[in-house]
Order: sequence, then structure tokens, then C-alpha cells
Amino acid sequence: MSAPDGDDAVDAPAVERVTGTGVPVRGNDIDTDQIIPSRFLKVLTFEGLGEFAFFDQRYENTGPDADGGETAESPTDHPFNEEGFQDANVLVVNANFGCGSSREHAPQALQRWGIDAVVGESFAEIFAGNCLALGIPTVTAETEEIEALQDHVETHPDTEITVDVADERVSYADREIDAAVDPAQHQSLVAGEWDTTALLGSNPEQVAETAASLPYTDR
Repeated sequence: MSAPDGDDAVDAPAVERVTGTGVPVRGNDIDTDQIIPSRFLKVLTFEGLGEFAFFDQRYENTGPDADGGETAESPTDHPFNEEGFQDANVLVVNANFGCGSSREHAPQALQRWGIDAVVGESFAEIFAGNCLALGIPTVTAETEEIEALQDHVETHPDTEITVDVADERVSYADREIDAAVDPAQHQSLVAGEWDTTALLGSNPEQVAETAASLPYTDR
């Protein structure tokens, strides 16, 4: 396939900051099977995964329906079910979020639910890498700061939060907290280099030059 010319190339957008309202999901060691249960992974594309984010925490089985058919699901009080958080795009979590399997469906489901950034105490490395591939910052802060942010968001769900990736800060209400972004993630997001597909498409001449220099490709 021929490389696109310069007019058709699309640069990956820089992600310097994310602004919006928050949704708190409390608990340490929330793994990828909780974020998206394995039975929902049998899909050809990631479309529609958003509705299954935290599914087993958001719904509980109540037995067969009234007609004796399929098992009925009853909503729980999970934050993703609460009306006040339905437009939230900043997820606030605790320690070791995204541990477990390396399934890329987890950040895909979160993004399709509406999440653009995740702020937490710490993240599993592979989960953070999968988020980066989607342009979703995973920003860390001290435990006390995270818990205070979760408390505030629960009480004031309409509060605007600014996740400043470039300057490594999280701001909300009248507070500003120091945050940390992995250096490699910081570089990729702020420079607009996180989308490797777009990056290749926007640099066709360099791609062609590199391909021509490789001994195992057809010239």
C-alpha cells in the first residue's frame, strides 16, 4: 500500500490537559477482570464495550426473570450507575489500579464509557501502557490527595477537574495538587506521539526511508 502524501497525513493530537467532571471508584487492586469481565472479550471490535465497564460490580444476579427465562440483573449503587456521574470523564481511583491480566479491553471499555483521564495512587504498568496507546493519561498523586478528591467528587459531582499533564498538576474547586506522570508517557502525550499509527501516517517519507534501509524488505 502506498504511503499517504503530506496533505493526507494526520498528526496525533497532543494531550496536554484533560478537563471535566470526575467519577470516584474506590478500592485497591481493582483488576482488569473487574473493569471488563472476560466473558465480554469475545468481540471482533471494541465498539460497545463501554456499557460493560465494571459490569459485575454494577449489577447483581437476582435469579431467573418473572417468566422463568434468562437471569435478571439488578443495578447496584456503583458510581458508574449513578446519574450524577454519567457525564464524567475523569476517573479517580486508588492503588494498583488495572492489575491482573494485560487485556487492552479494559482501557478500551473505560474510554468508550466516557473516560478521558485516570487519576490514582498507582497503576499496573501494562494497564498504564494500554491507556497511553489510547491517549488516556494515568496520573498519580499521594494517597491523602486522592482520597480527598474522591470525597469531594462524591459530594460535589459537578465540580470541574483539570488534569494538567504538561505541568503535572490536578486542580479542582480551590485546590491544586502535585501529580506525577511517567516521563515516557509525559513525552508521548505532550508531544503528540502516543498514537503510533497516526505517527507513522504523518511521516511517510521517514517510514519509506527506514523500510528501504532494512535488509529483509523488498526494495
